[in-house]
Amino acid sequence: MHAMHLVVAAVMGIQQPVAPVPRVLVRPPVVAQLDALEALQGLDALAGLEGLQGLAALEGVEALQGFDALQAFEALEGFAALEGLAGITGFGALDGVPDQDDPQDPADSLWRAAQQAFNRGEYSSAANLYGDLTRRYPNSTRAGDALYWAAFALYKNDDLAHARSLLVTQQRRYPKAATRRDGDALFARIQTALAKQGDEEARRWLSQNAQPRSETDTTHAKGCASEDDDDDMRIAALQGLLQMDAANAVPILRKVLARRDACSTALRRKAVFIVSQKRTPETEDILLDAAQHDPDSEVRQQAVFWLSQVPTDRAVEMLDSILKTSSDQELLEKAIFALSQQHSPKAAEILRAYAERSNAPAEAREKAIFWLGQQHSSENAAFLRGLYAKLTDEDLKDKVIFSLSQMRGAENQRWLMDIALNEREPIEQRKKALFRASEAGADLGELATLYDRMQNRDMKERLIFVYSQRHEPAALDALIKIAKTEQDKELRKKAIFWLGQSHDPRAAQVLLDIINQ
Repeated sequence: MHAMHLVVAAVMGIQQPVAPVPRVLVRPPVVAQLDALEALQGLDALAGLEGLQGLAALEGVEALQGFDALQAFEALEGFAALEGLAGITGFGALDGVPDQDDPQDPADSLWRAAQQAFNRGEYSSAANLYGDLTRRYPNSTRAGDALYWAAFALYKNDDLAHARSLLVTQQRRYPKAATRRDGDALFARIQTALAKQGDEEARRWLSQNAQPRSETDTTHAKGCASEDDDDDMRIAALQGLLQMDAANAVPILRKVLARRDACSTALRRKAVFIVSQKRTPETEDILLDAAQHDPDSEVRQQAVFWLSQVPTDRAVEMLDSILKTSSDQELLEKAIFALSQQHSPKAAEILRAYAERSNAPAEAREKAIFWLGQQHSSENAAFLRGLYAKLTDEDLKDKVIFSLSQMRGAENQRWLMDIALNEREPIEQRKKALFRASEAGADLGELATLYDRMQNRDMKERLIFVYSQRHEPAALDALIKIAKTEQDKELRKKAIFWLGQSHDPRAAQVLLDIINQ
């Protein structure tokens, strides 16, 4: 009966089929605004994926142990380079035509026919149908939006001048259309394309609309322009001008970022991103000035973040200065990330010095340790192994263990195993080091012999889990031996549980043998 109870425990632990989630049909979303500049700037938030390392806490829940591998997602911060794709401005998202059917609107049938043509990629037909809707039903609730979609269809077909004229009509006749702001962004995109083709009118429009409003401009009754105001059009024009004529655009961007009034804050936040995307002799100066002197913390943080793309000694010195003088946590983390992307000996030296600073914020030191681990250098590895012995903060120690496991290498694996076997180390650090050593490819033969020599029950439990995560035959042999011979009933049940997760015929036979005992 005792054997039967053990097998029942294993069977209860085997994952059960999950009932399928009912399929939900979702209509295409309302078209996102074309100010993808702002949205893409948010890619900086990818840096927050470092927090996924917190999933290590799940190691205590055996069924979820495999989730520990999610820590590898920390490397996703390297995707910061993707922010250079901002120039695409998100037009692909517009391929799904929005809106709900309105049976009370006489233009409904034309609208649906135009939608279907657009979705099939029949842009000429779609433009004609949307145009018919506007001509036949100019007072329809859909008329203003139809002009936008007709213009967009024409844009897809490279009929730029005609598309521009439709958007001008929308601006004049339907200022409250739901797609009005989308229309402004599309208009700027079209003007950019036309300017590149030599259209002088488009070129003048870009230059005029890229200019920032005077600080004394009082034409806005609501006071400061918000991110939903005409700053969006100005940013779109600036980006277009930068693509077409950087020599004229960069001085305008410098002028925008030189402003210090509160009303230009939203514009400066977008402008600092645009500056970062164009490599000119002035880029470094503009970003350094914004990082040091802009009154808005978000602008300063973004400027520091984008200095990661400026590989110069001046940028490194500026980032070092921030680490030495700033108390702003977010700014510190941006500076640490920027230094990690500067592939120079000086930048690595600054990160190592910061990781060692006992008076620096622990969270920022963790970031420095993490990024040192992402640079696979023997110098960084030796530094981290030495740093561990000097640390008293458990979270910092955990980060060192993790970083060394990411660097791999025989020397780092040996160090992790030494921590795991050192009985003077706290048990939690030993367990984490053991798991990380295995994850980094520690020799299974050595791991398999540890179980009989290990005296600590928690470490034995961790070894069982380590065996369960390895796919070599020797790992299954170790679990089978524990399931058959372990005197501790709870440890034996854990081994049986993991055998129940295996698809190896030998595991099934062992479970049958236990049942028949």
